[in-house]
Amino acid sequence: MRRSITLISLAAVGLLTALVVAADTAKSEDKSVPDVLKFNMKSLAGEDVDLAKYQGKVILMINVASHCGFTPQYEDLEAIYKKYQDKGFVILGFPANNFGEQELGTDAEIAQFCKANYGVTFPMFSKISVLDPDKAPLYKYLTAQSQTTTKETGEVKWNFEKFLIGKDGKIVGRYRSATKPTDPKFITALETELAK
Repeated sequence: MRRSITLISLAAVGLLTALVVAADTAKSEDKSVPDVLKFNMKSLAGEDVDLAKYQGKVILMINVASHCGFTPQYEDLEAIYKKYQDKGFVILGFPANNFGEQELGTDAEIAQFCKANYGVTFPMFSKISVLDPDKAPLYKYLTAQSQTTTKETGEVKWNFEKFLIGKDGKIVGRYRSATKPTDPKFITALETELAK
């Protein structure tokens, strides 16, 4: 009789363990990494960064340049980053030299420029290309996906073009260079996504 109770107890523990493992697997499948975050990039410091680490956040991806008429947007970008970062917002800056040779510096020079002139603390990445023929895979994805999810479509037209990505990994807004980070329409879209 004791042996039957022990066997029944072991079977119950085994069943319970199987249910817990199945529940954990279902939870992890629910949180699969969105396609936009399935990229590994290099930081300005040369470190590998898996963009999946930003999963669940509202993200602004932006191509930047140090010597552009829109470069002063760094100041507003840093201000909104500081204001909203504790609410789940992150800005990811991607220097690019595709327009007017306005980002000629090395990664170290770009980092120094951003820190010294604008106090940039949001994550910045190694210089990439945002246009063909050597367009970074991340930007191939962004420009292709925004064709179906935003009013703005096509190739990146200039420095400081912005892609707003919701917590679910979907592109919810695309803003051309002239749209300032403090533009009321942009701030409304950002706050709407943060509230979800």
